Amino acid sequence: MNGIARFRTTVLDCPNPRELAEFYSQLLGWPVAPGGDDDWMVVTDGGPPKRLAFQRVADFQPPQWPSSDRPQQLHIDVTVDDLDKAEAQVLRIGAVKHEVQPSEEGTFRVFLDPAGHTFCLCRD
Repeated sequence: MNGIARFRTTVLDCPNPRELAEFYSQLLGWPVAPGGDDDWMVVTDGGPPKRLAFQRVADFQPPQWPSSDRPQQLHIDVTVDDLDKAEAQVLRIGAVKHEVQPSEEGTFRVFLDPAGHTFCLCRD
């Protein structure tokens, strides 16, 4: 099926694009793309659609999930082989485990990146 457009990038607002790019570079194993600056950074695994960008927002307010006052609007799910091992690794690179853990089957865990965006470690 052909669409109108081809997916290019998911862009996250944040207070510090360089810090968030380094975090996601370590999480995903994707290098930080050359040419970024204090306002815009990209990590990529060879280009679209495997591409995340981070843009500076001066008055950035992190989402407050699960509250609807400042909803997350989107979050990133990544698949891991070992939840315990991956949890230790993401905590080491700056993630925070969220106090709300809604997985009843234990198939995913919810974390916050350094800017406060929600992401989940998932087991297939």
